[in-house]
Amino acid sequence: MDLRTVGGTEQKENFHVRTEGITRKTHQTSPGRWLLLGTLAIGIAIGTATPARAQGFISPLIGYDFGGDAGCPSFSNCQDKKINVSVSFGAMGNVLGFEEEVAYAPNFFGNAPGLSSSVLTLMSNVMLVPKLGPVRPYVLAGIGLIKTHVDLTTASVFTTNNNQLGWDVGGGLIGFFGDHVGVRGDLRYFHAFQDLTVLGLTLSDLKLDYGRASAGVIVKF
Repeated sequence: MDLRTVGGTEQKENFHVRTEGITRKTHQTSPGRWLLLGTLAIGIAIGTATPARAQGFISPLIGYDFGGDAGCPSFSNCQDKKINVSVSFGAMGNVLGFEEEVAYAPNFFGNAPGLSSSVLTLMSNVMLVPKLGPVRPYVLAGIGLIKTHVDLTTASVFTTNNNQLGWDVGGGLIGFFGDHVGVRGDLRYFHAFQDLTVLGLTLSDLKLDYGRASAGVIVKF
């Protein structure tokens, strides 16, 4: 019997086992990681597009939160609206676009003596935004940071800050009056990946989620 042949066979078998282990680990990649990688890849591709194919834009928006953990039960049934302000910037081509958005919602968890709360989001979104004359309907999805802050001042002070990875999905309509200025209506949904922690207590199976309706202007350049 040739020991070199046996040793070579064992090495091949060990290599095969290690390769299978690597393959299994590769297939265990989380959906959130694939979403992040896909968002970044498309964003880089759009960001490096030539000016003839993509135009930059900036869009301030104002609206209110509803559903989920927000104070309003639904989009239409909302008596106690909590304001949400945001600004987005990015680039749009004839079909695809990319958007970075920063949004801030004060008093997100309601008003009460000694209670202060807010939600800050920073999202990177890929947009499907076909150009149909002066009107551009769009859908978007992305991933980013959801930061919650709760400050309760009674006999003592309790403060909670959460920095969580989250995602958003939504859509809307853009209408331009000329080559550069238009109006925009936007509806989107936010959801965190991790459980919410309030005043040092982790709320099991409670991941921050809510919807947002907003409107504003958009300027292309």
